[in-house]
Amino acid sequence: MTTADKLQAELENTFSGQPWYGNNIYSIIEQITFEAAYEKPAGSVHSIAEIVLHMLGWTEEVINRMRGKPAGVAKRGDWPDAGTPDEQKWQQLVSDLKLANVDLIGKMQHLADEKWDELINDQRGTEPVTSYKQLIRGFIQHQIYHAGQIALLNRMIYGR
Repeated sequence: MTTADKLQAELENTFSGQPWYGNNIYSIIEQITFEAAYEKPAGSVHSIAEIVLHMLGWTEEVINRMRGKPAGVAKRGDWPDAGTPDEQKWQQLVSDLKLANVDLIGKMQHLADEKWDELINDQRGTEPVTSYKQLIRGFIQHQIYHAGQIALLNRMIYGR
């Protein structure tokens, strides 16, 4: 099994499989109504829609890094504004996240096995420079963290 295959299996398990910690990311997000997606419970900093936009933006940034582009902040911004509540916009956002993950898996599969331990193109000097393998593992951890936030916000909104 190649490095790409192993990391793809981790990524797919996190997003759509049966991770040991509980519900996968897609099942968490699919429980969210568009009304809940745009609500900010008292004390929360971000809405669920903003968190999903953040997750999408960083998925796109990881794809760019996998392409060898210089590391930077997500093009959408770190925490883009989700705008006004809109059911179609919410469904499109969820779809865009899923498509971005398919694109990421494609980029992962095209990276030669010997390149996984090479350092990404990061000249910012603000973060520890990381390998492609560490990039994907960190990305998975990032997405799990935010999925937990989404689940908690949904529980705060609906009490379930």
